[in-house]
Amino acid sequence: MVQLSAKLESERLNVLRSYQILDTPPDGAFDHITQLAAQFFHVPISLISLVDQDRIWFKSRYGLNAVQQIDRVPGLCGSSTFAEGAYVVQDALNDPRTLDNPLVRGEFGLRFYAAAPLITHDGYRLGNINIIDFQPRDLTSEQEQALLAFARIVMDQMELRLAARETIFSLQQMMKRVVHKDVGDLVTVCAWTRKIRIDNQWLTFEEFLKRYLGLRVTHGLDPAVAQDLLNQSISEPDATR
Repeated sequence: MVQLSAKLESERLNVLRSYQILDTPPDGAFDHITQLAAQFFHVPISLISLVDQDRIWFKSRYGLNAVQQIDRVPGLCGSSTFAEGAYVVQDALNDPRTLDNPLVRGEFGLRFYAAAPLITHDGYRLGNINIIDFQPRDLTSEQEQALLAFARIVMDQMELRLAARETIFSLQQMMKRVVHKDVGDLVTVCAWTRKIRIDNQWLTFEEFLKRYLGLRVTHGLDPAVAQDLLNQSISEPDATR
């Protein structure tokens, strides 16, 4: 298993924990990815694995419902996380990297294993997405690239969740700075224009997001409003007829 220096490993673990994903409940977005990976590669098992200090924790585990985590040693997932590119074991019984692994020699009977690392934008390796089969097989170069693409999709999902948490935290801190101590004065809203008062200045909520948080604003339609509009269009006669 690849060993990082104590300093680098400490940094990596701090980055991993900053995503606040360890020991979180199942997530449909990640489960969809492992299901799609298993179907794409025609394998019975696909996992999203995160390498913690002394364990491998599975954020998603398609085809492996009974196990939530395993020890980091002997380190199949740990080693593949720090490999360059895709890590492929065609036949684990004949591969020196996996000969003594209990997942290979034991009841589990792993024979084929392939993984792609989950790498942050600044180069930290947090885990991998892997696929497993109970019979020997291989991946083409195109399939290896596809597995690396699956890893990037997983990382995108993790980055989106981290960005959302940071935005919420920034908003909370901003509101703490601009509001009065009296809870009753938390936010002053004009009942007519729906503007909010910040530092004695009236702003639309969009202006507040742009000016104080640096956010770009897009627009959508509230599902309840959409349903109301649909109901109106059905119930009201067509004036053009």
